[in-house]
Amino acid sequence: MDIRDQIADWLREYLVDSGADGFVLGLSGGVDSATAAGLAALAVGPESVLAAILPCYSDPLDAELAKEVIRTFSLPSVAISLDEAFDALMERLPPTEHRLAVANVKPRLRMTALYYLAQTHNYLVLGAGNKSELLVGYATKHGDTGVDLLPLGDLYKTEVWELARELGVPREVVERPPSAGLWPGQTDEDELGITYEELDGVLEAIVSGETEDVEPDTLKKVKGMITSSAHKRTLPPVYRRPEA
Repeated sequence: MDIRDQIADWLREYLVDSGADGFVLGLSGGVDSATAAGLAALAVGPESVLAAILPCYSDPLDAELAKEVIRTFSLPSVAISLDEAFDALMERLPPTEHRLAVANVKPRLRMTALYYLAQTHNYLVLGAGNKSELLVGYATKHGDTGVDLLPLGDLYKTEVWELARELGVPREVVERPPSAGLWPGQTDEDELGITYEELDGVLEAIVSGETEDVEPDTLKKVKGMITSSAHKRTLPPVYRRPEA
């Protein structure tokens, strides 16, 4: 059984055990969410997968490519603009020069919308995070990490690209430069300061314990990213009262 069928089986079993009726996920026009959508459709049938397009001052191409994914996998869909919600919230918040603090409001608004849809339909929120991004913390806490399950969470980004092609994700989506859409022109690799191909090679070396051939500065950089983002991969720490 190949990884595609293994993940589909896992999704199907998880859904049955949860008592939910389907999955909802946000489609960004990127390869990760498209691949997660394809896997969900394979697992439980497209009629039980709701694709949400949630633009928030987004590149119009995001929605165009998301619609192509919806057509490819015959998914029910909903489109909800979050522009006005974003504006209303930002008007109430104190101003800041911190660009990322503002940008991260967008995925957190999307998380809220997805859980609204999930509870409305008795669905689970399907995430699209991959192993590469989870390990180095390239995700918005309580934004795109605010999900119920992560079918791609043990696949490196380079493996997601391979799986996307197997599933028939549209070529334009697979070949599009990865971007979290945080601001115009933003790309993941620019933000990370390393290509996914190089990052995956370093991560695989770290996981296997065989880092002798990794360039020292690059190894230090990636290890630092892993350490500094550890809080994104664990539940919040709980204070425990000392025993009497």
